[in-house]
Amino acid sequence: MPRSVNSVAKRARRKKVLKQAKGYFGRRKNVWTVAKNAVEKAMLYAYRDRKNKKRTFRSLWIMRINAGARQHGMSYSQFMGKVKASGIELNRKVLADLAMNHPDAFAAIVNKVK
Repeated sequence: MPRSVNSVAKRARRKKVLKQAKGYFGRRKNVWTVAKNAVEKAMLYAYRDRKNKKRTFRSLWIMRINAGARQHGMSYSQFMGKVKASGIELNRKVLADLAMNHPDAFAAIVNKVK
């Protein structure tokens, strides 16, 4: 019985990885073994950083809320404590947007919780 090699699938698999490596520098874009490692590493970074993006955005929102609250003579922790106590159910994303783009609306919230 002749030896069976699935060259079609092998070629397709390699083409898929080389297509993902498009735009990389040097041998990373066109040499199979180098491209495979580069794409694998890139996928790991992408997976990790989808999680990290949530962290960085939350810290950005906290910085913006803190800056807005300090303009009205409160710290971030005091402001958030009073927001929770007064039953205002706005999350950090919305509060940060108000603090940055709608300062009068944010001022109204600050005056309500004071």
